[in-house]
Amino acid sequence: MESKVKKWGNSLGVRIPKSFSVQAGITEGSSIEINIDGDKITIAPKHKNEYSIDELISMISEDNVHYEIQTDGPVGNEIW
Repeated sequence: MESKVKKWGNSLGVRIPKSFSVQAGITEGSSIEINIDGDKITIAPKHKNEYSIDELISMISEDNVHYEIQTDGPVGNEIW
């Protein structure tokens, strides 16, 4: 498909046809990855990593677990 490049502020913009965006899974507000290789520009959706709580918990180790922070007692008229 042929398209035209348009000026958009100080940048250039290209419209992505709806059929292409549907096929690529790109919607308004999607994050995309833009790369250049020689004289070719590629645009691809940047998929967000989604983890389950079990996967996140399984990544906790002795090397990355945070330690408990102890602070002094109340300083003013705190009730707690």
